[in-house]
Amino acid sequence: MAEELIIPVGTDRKEIYDALIPQINALIETESDLTANLANIAAALKEAFGFFWVGFYIAKEGQLVLGPFQGPIACTRIPFHKGVCGASYSQQKTIIVPDVDQFPGHIACASASKSEIVLPVFHRNGTVAMVLDVDSDQLNDFSETDAEGLQNILTLLERKL
Repeated sequence: MAEELIIPVGTDRKEIYDALIPQINALIETESDLTANLANIAAALKEAFGFFWVGFYIAKEGQLVLGPFQGPIACTRIPFHKGVCGASYSQQKTIIVPDVDQFPGHIACASASKSEIVLPVFHRNGTVAMVLDVDSDQLNDFSETDAEGLQNILTLLERKL
């Protein structure tokens, strides 16, 4: 596949996710390097939706460590029990935060971040390998449509873990 995304213009997010999923699958299906795959997924999501920040935090060394991302510089290490990323990791579930200022213990890596969605990524053995963190500079920017679309993308990734 050429390294160019075809993104439908003037459509809703569900249609963009539906168009993006097979393209991400084509990018990662034959690539064995995890870093390359995480980088391409983050770049594709940033390009398709223009989110403020998109990236992965990988579980290692007893904490979440910054992995490939797109956007401004970010927090490098997050304890498993801190912030939205830590909550998603610890609770092993997707968390949508309409207003990050209202989330107890939110870690403000960037003051421009206003809303957030974080999804866990699982190893085949059921443990959390990492989280996908997506931030918006708009309040209440994420919905169940994003949760479903992002989960469908992560399912492609989880097959490779």
